[in-house]
Amino acid sequence: MGLRGLAPGGYRRRVTLTHDPLWPRAGSWPVDDGGEADAAILGVPTWRTSLSSTGAHATPAAVRDALARYSPTLLGPPPVDLSEALRIVDAGDVTEPDGAEGEASVRAAVAGLRARTRLVVAIGGDNSLTYPVAQGAGARGLITIDAHFDLRDGVSNGSPVRRLVDDGLDPRRIVQLGIADFANSAAYAQRAADLGITVVSMDEVRRRGADDVMAEALEIAGVDGDVHLDVDVDVCDRSVAPGCPASVPGGLAAWELRALVRRAAADARVRSADIAEVDATADAPDGRTVRLAALCVLELLAGKAVSR
Repeated sequence: MGLRGLAPGGYRRRVTLTHDPLWPRAGSWPVDDGGEADAAILGVPTWRTSLSSTGAHATPAAVRDALARYSPTLLGPPPVDLSEALRIVDAGDVTEPDGAEGEASVRAAVAGLRARTRLVVAIGGDNSLTYPVAQGAGARGLITIDAHFDLRDGVSNGSPVRRLVDDGLDPRRIVQLGIADFANSAAYAQRAADLGITVVSMDEVRRRGADDVMAEALEIAGVDGDVHLDVDVDVCDRSVAPGCPASVPGGLAAWELRALVRRAAADARVRSADIAEVDATADAPDGRTVRLAALCVLELLAGKAVSR
């Protein structure tokens, strides 16, 4: 399996993997050439306005490395190789995506990709990327899979939902799945209620299941047009997401998050998504949080593949 090395950004990775011509690896997608594609991967390493100390800017590179640990194959039956079923391209990273100029760069990059792809997958970075990515995609609705409301005042990874509403996104087209007890304040819960945001608690998500809650979320968020999906990995239990600063014991299981993500991406109205709040430099030695983020990328692609 090779020796561990220190990768750019400070996270640790294995530098070599075994080669088997009959076992292809995910992630070896061509560099974006400006043509049409089914899906585009874009790194958006936001981190400078995070409310907690983070190395989230290292995460896009870490997720790309982790993808190589997985096969691009859905077992079916019949088996489907995502790299053959979809044209997937890697559009690289947005340099310095924080601040007003950085956000403008993110919007422009996402808008360009959105015009010629079925799905833009933005790999963060902290949750502040949701604001410019959703705007660049021209989303008319928003679904968050997140333990937190992200309705704070100011500019931070705790404010993207409020900023989108302030800029004109109809809060009645926002659905927040996985909101957790003891991870939010009464003031922000009231703010969500006053705005008319649909909130589905973590307990309710677990009780109803992915298909039921996501079907309802898509009907609410997608009634006026395309939907942006925000996948905040800190919605998961801390045992599977130790690299998320705000993850707590009792969060969603990894399989629950993956099921929600695939179900959302299978809907044609979901044209953009972000994966947020993973700090690759703070992950467990086995890299479990980054690996889960990489699997979320694959679940997004799988959703689009099965919906063709």
